Amino acid sequence: MSVPESEGTPSVRIGKLGEGQWALGYREPLNKNEEMKRNDDGLNVRRRILEIYSRYGFDSIDPADLRGRFRWYGLYTQRRPGIDGGKTAVLEPEDLEDRYFMLRIRIDGGQLDHAQLRTIAEVSRRYARGTADVTDRQNIQLHWVQIQDVPAIWEALEAVGLSTTEACGDTPRVILGCPLAGIAADEIIDATPEIAAITDRYVGDPEFSNLPRKFKSSVSGCAAQCAIHEINDVAFVGVVNQAGESGYDLWVGGGLSTNPMIGRRLGAFVRAGQVPEVWAGVTGLFRDYGYRRLRHRARIKFLVADWGPEKFREVLEKEYLGYALPDGPAPAAPPHGVRDHVGVHQQRDGNCYVGFAPTVGRLSGEALDVIAGLAAAYGSGRVRTTTEQKMVIVDVPPDRTEALVKDLDQAGLPARPSAFRRHTMACTGIEFCKLAITETKARAADLIAELERRLPGFEVPVTINVNGCPNSCARIQTADIGLKGSLVTGPDGTPVEGFQVHLGGALSGGDGTGSGFGRKLRGLKTTAEDLPGYVERILRRFQAGRQPGESFAAWTARATDQELT
Repeated sequence: MSVPESEGTPSVRIGKLGEGQWALGYREPLNKNEEMKRNDDGLNVRRRILEIYSRYGFDSIDPADLRGRFRWYGLYTQRRPGIDGGKTAVLEPEDLEDRYFMLRIRIDGGQLDHAQLRTIAEVSRRYARGTADVTDRQNIQLHWVQIQDVPAIWEALEAVGLSTTEACGDTPRVILGCPLAGIAADEIIDATPEIAAITDRYVGDPEFSNLPRKFKSSVSGCAAQCAIHEINDVAFVGVVNQAGESGYDLWVGGGLSTNPMIGRRLGAFVRAGQVPEVWAGVTGLFRDYGYRRLRHRARIKFLVADWGPEKFREVLEKEYLGYALPDGPAPAAPPHGVRDHVGVHQQRDGNCYVGFAPTVGRLSGEALDVIAGLAAAYGSGRVRTTTEQKMVIVDVPPDRTEALVKDLDQAGLPARPSAFRRHTMACTGIEFCKLAITETKARAADLIAELERRLPGFEVPVTINVNGCPNSCARIQTADIGLKGSLVTGPDGTPVEGFQVHLGGALSGGDGTGSGFGRKLRGLKTTAEDLPGYVERILRRFQAGRQPGESFAAWTARATDQELT
């Protein structure tokens, strides 16, 4: 539901131009991005890719499409090789970008069948130099894609029910869900139908193809709360109300990047069949009331912070739903702090699922083929992606799990990984990303190997998240050890690759009151070369000083600055 342009409350307007909120009558674009979207809906670029750009090549692409609307179909130009991190904030986009693309395949709920995974593997080998990365939003990203190959890639993906539509851009991006939806023995509610209904009805719908900024969703009934509801724009979290009815607790306004915020509970209970219309109500409210004047304030978290959850719920119910939602309970805190589903566990039907750990999400077309083959040989062929850059093979008979674990291990995909391999994530980094300052994937892989060598037998689940820039794609603020890529002063006084350190971030689950962002000590940075030594030193101090059962986040909260440097 849209709010008429004539409506609005002058008292809430900010300055002459306000915040660019459509609901208050501000329709004139206030920045280049808004102008680009007004000039042509991002969804319309598909036709030009098919009919013009794929036929006439990279040089035929309109810049407004190349650096704007291509994102509506999961396409970003990747970073040109050889440009160091010191140039990231200096060069213009056209000087940073290569003539190749990253292509993001959206995998809503993290659910893949055998044919889909085989198809992604084939696309990777044929069109993307064998690349494939599992992201912490359950997508798979390919690199080295050329514009002339995009139509063939789309044809292959769409033939098996996959899509890149609205994988990026100011749109409703992939919907996070528990990879074990409908499978886990301790599941509160199966969110599979809700995610399917939202994607079928609304992804690619022009009604929601021009939002103020990107819009991240989570719908999950997972008892472990693996879909990280606290840091999504909108989230539906599985709960059981006082009447014993399973449904969802509604959250809005979470997000990280350079101004992180924990989402807010609206205190509303959403029944399973209501989820799509409530999701559409929240999305429409963001579209109409979201701040469009400044890009850095255009996420829904800023609107929620200004309004508060009470006003947000009131506007949602009165102007978008047309009915009041009942009050409901907060989700219970998860039974343990690990949300990745790695290892061998029983399903509700008596079969098992086996979660395994690609190193920081880095795979290949060949590895995807191996995974698809193992899933077919040992299970039903179904595979899942997680929000921790991990994967899960489901429907494995109990007497075949150990054989599968052995084959996964031989493929370099351990189901019983070290604590460091299990709990380390990394974003794309300077290898492909135009925003990055530092290398991440290789650095993180080297860090894992070094820590495994230096600290054998370390078993405490300490998360280490490595990000190449301040935007927190790898969720550095909510990690035990968050590493933000930056240039630091090296031993000889010259700038070198390094990381600013965040310590003790956490997502507690439940009502979110125990969640917090990592502690930043003034000037606490490390060069990339010294990173393994720094992390080893901190972890040894943690081992020596922790109280029985104490988490790393709890320890850092009481540790002295000297102990953390």
